[in-house]
Amino acid sequence: MKSLRNAPLSTVSYRMRLKHMVAIFRHEPANWLGVILVCLFTYLVVAPVISILLSAIIAHTGDEMHTHVLAGQWSRYYLIRTLASRMSTLLLWTPLVNTLAVALSVVCATLLIGVTLSWLVQRTNMAGRRWFVSALIVPFMLPSWTFALAWKTIFKNALVGGQPGWLSALGIQTPDALAYGYVPLVIILTLHFTPLVILIVGNALKRFDSQLEDCALILGTPRRTIALKIILPLMRPALLSAALLIFADCIGEFAIPYILGLPVHFNTLSTQLYRALDSRQNGVAAVLSAVIMLMGVLTLLLDVKMVREAKRFITVGGKGAIERQSNLGRWRYWAALLPFCFVLISVVIPLLTLFLSTIMLVPGRFNPSNFTLAFWIGHHLDTVAMHNGILLSHDFWRAVSNTIVIVGSASVVAGVLGLLVGYAVMRCSVHSISVFIRQVTFLPYLVPGIAFAAAFLSLFAVSHGPIPALYGTPALLIIALIAEKMPYASRSGIVAMTQLGKESEEAARIAGAGWIKRITRIIVPIQIAPLVTGIVLPFISGIKGVSLFIILAIPATDVLSTYSLRLLDYNYDQAANAVVLMIALIAWGGTALIGKITGNSLAEGLEK
Repeated sequence: MKSLRNAPLSTVSYRMRLKHMVAIFRHEPANWLGVILVCLFTYLVVAPVISILLSAIIAHTGDEMHTHVLAGQWSRYYLIRTLASRMSTLLLWTPLVNTLAVALSVVCATLLIGVTLSWLVQRTNMAGRRWFVSALIVPFMLPSWTFALAWKTIFKNALVGGQPGWLSALGIQTPDALAYGYVPLVIILTLHFTPLVILIVGNALKRFDSQLEDCALILGTPRRTIALKIILPLMRPALLSAALLIFADCIGEFAIPYILGLPVHFNTLSTQLYRALDSRQNGVAAVLSAVIMLMGVLTLLLDVKMVREAKRFITVGGKGAIERQSNLGRWRYWAALLPFCFVLISVVIPLLTLFLSTIMLVPGRFNPSNFTLAFWIGHHLDTVAMHNGILLSHDFWRAVSNTIVIVGSASVVAGVLGLLVGYAVMRCSVHSISVFIRQVTFLPYLVPGIAFAAAFLSLFAVSHGPIPALYGTPALLIIALIAEKMPYASRSGIVAMTQLGKESEEAARIAGAGWIKRITRIIVPIQIAPLVTGIVLPFISGIKGVSLFIILAIPATDVLSTYSLRLLDYNYDQAANAVVLMIALIAWGGTALIGKITGNSLAEGLEK
């Protein structure tokens, strides 16, 4: 007591705060949970990112002759080689220009088409409007490379070996520029991401305060002026947000450039990163990963800034709901042609093309004798490595098993961790811990999947202390997938816990229930729907994903997505298309399951 009395005031204050914090930690389990989660996600998220960044400035084993330093020492060799050497154009600048050209073109095309379709669905009495609300979102539910495989099936020419495309089989030779490269990449990515614009802009139009439009009409303002001077400026935050999100996704897109870009050496940053890793240029791959990460982070930070600035565009009024629609009169049926053509091109034709290709012996020949189910359930196929249809193939069912085990296990763990993250964020009394958990679980969303996979590879390819090298094991895929899908699971858990008060848990605490019992008997039963959503959503995203698995998986750990790509590499196009159809079916079914569990759907925001 005497020592405390004689201590300086600042020391006394520090000791009192420390004792207060210790007392809080002892009586609030959420604080201990927060500390555990901080340690866990620092290792799973922050450590891989730091590891890949360090790999760009540290000499690798086998490169001593080039770096002129021993392995493990600091070196600028990889930075100079990638950024400023004679090889830099091939390694970085040309793929960067290609990536930017595709991304910017896709952003412009999706905004043009998406805004038009949003206006037709939300602001007019177009025929079949309610049906199109759901149908226009379907392309976003499908794996992006579904469209690439359908495009290749139709337009594949003699440039690539193997079976010809349908047009080539009919005697129509498609030019390389149409079959591969920039043009198909832009068209396919536009079809895939236009529904995202429809969702974002459609919801913004729904919330638009119609009183502003009414006032302008009363004052005699022409409708064109209203659209350009009132509606469009107020839609600017939604448009910019959609543009930035699509731009960021295009940067990290791998499967489509892999399928349609590599045959004509049209490399993007993601495919160039894959080529660098495949040729064991790990230092160059680290620099490319850092560039992709930087672009993704800057793009999505701009999106955050746009969301904050969107508050300046809040309109004053009552409900703000749009109670009227433009009457198109006899044109309402003609107006439906545009969304009908979009659904036809982006859903019906790709899926029908893939299905027909799986039941044809020879591509593009539509006579009855050419149709078969051999690629589904056939025996003793006349191929080198594939002797049975996929449904009778051991490799296919091994991929299915790996998918269920790897993606399923990662999704379950991510969903549970997401709920615990929400609990820690909302219940932890230490603000800094809460903020760190919230931000670090969102960090993987800022890093494109191909770069995040490279980061995990750099950290776990070799042993570190008690943790062995995990490359080639299902454990690495599960851990990487858990970390990559935490943005989905954690946001689901945080939103769920935000809506749950402390009263029920406090009552259980007073009744003598321990923390584990409170979690299992109260929190989980109440939050069962968000928990299931936090599991199913990562599962859908994971089963469609390619970027993470293509870097970390080996043939023994193939999942359905990598298995289909390996079939493509061996020119087994029909079997690959069949696998993709199975993936699309599972993804669509999972999305429908989420809608059934939550009572909502992706398209619900567009419905009046």
